[in-house]
Amino acid sequence: MRKQNKGKKLLWNIAFVFVLIGLGFFIYRASLRINYSWNWRAVPSYIVYHSIKKIDSPVNGVVLGHSKDTLTIKSLNDKIIKLKVEHTKLKKGDKVGKNESVGFDSHYQAGPLLMGLIMTLKISLASIIMALIIGFITGLMRISNNPLLKNLAVTYIELIRGTPLLVQIFIVYFFIGTIFNMTRFIAGAFALAVFEGAYIAEIIRAGIQSIAKGQTEASLALGMNYFQIMRYIIMPQAIKRVLPALAGQFISLIKDSSLLSIISITELTKAGREVVSSTFSPFEVWFTVAALYFILTYTLSLLDGYIERRLAQDE
Repeated sequence: MRKQNKGKKLLWNIAFVFVLIGLGFFIYRASLRINYSWNWRAVPSYIVYHSIKKIDSPVNGVVLGHSKDTLTIKSLNDKIIKLKVEHTKLKKGDKVGKNESVGFDSHYQAGPLLMGLIMTLKISLASIIMALIIGFITGLMRISNNPLLKNLAVTYIELIRGTPLLVQIFIVYFFIGTIFNMTRFIAGAFALAVFEGAYIAEIIRAGIQSIAKGQTEASLALGMNYFQIMRYIIMPQAIKRVLPALAGQFISLIKDSSLLSIISITELTKAGREVVSSTFSPFEVWFTVAALYFILTYTLSLLDGYIERRLAQDE
């Protein structure tokens, strides 16, 4: 029976591979129908490129030697000049003139898409931390018996979930950001955090309320107070239950960060737009941008799966 199941599973996996091959062939054939000159060779330079910086001599003089990436020149007034030069063809005794090229330095440098990806990571991480804090506090307020706290939480959640993120970004940046003198980065991260915090609050609330009330009653009978019950009994179980939903919300936050380009934050999407405007290679650039977003979100999904398995082992 097990051999039959393994055989069927293998066949379905083979079928899956053929489906992917078929989709790839279909996309390839469809691309041929587009009157477009593909230039994939230029794509790697948008991510990482080899930068070369030419070095000129500041004086007229004679080369004394080159060692450990340092070129030593003796000027006409016997002054010793040391220049950081990785590559040079000059030898000891060669004469050099002022502003004459003596060599060059070379190193790999992050391209515009990689810089945009780094900015997306930074602003997403900052937003996730703030959104977790906002969502956790609001979620607890949402289930509070205090009418003031509960009504404030409900108002915040319904207001944020009932208005578009794009409008909220404009309000935070141009109104709240002006009042508190926020930078673009802080305003953008805060706008994302406020938006996602409303959804996280509902996730936290649902997770807490999914725990049987009998556990709270038993904890009270043992003499535990509210904070002890939440810390040791309710929250550890609730977190395990809401982890997949939280991961999905974080993935949504990463993708929503693309809207921050409207306030001139050079994250991945804005970097892609700038590259397209200068290279006129829209398909290659946007496919690359989509692939980079997928790498980010898929990595987060894998991390979520790993954490879920570890938590399951601890039960």
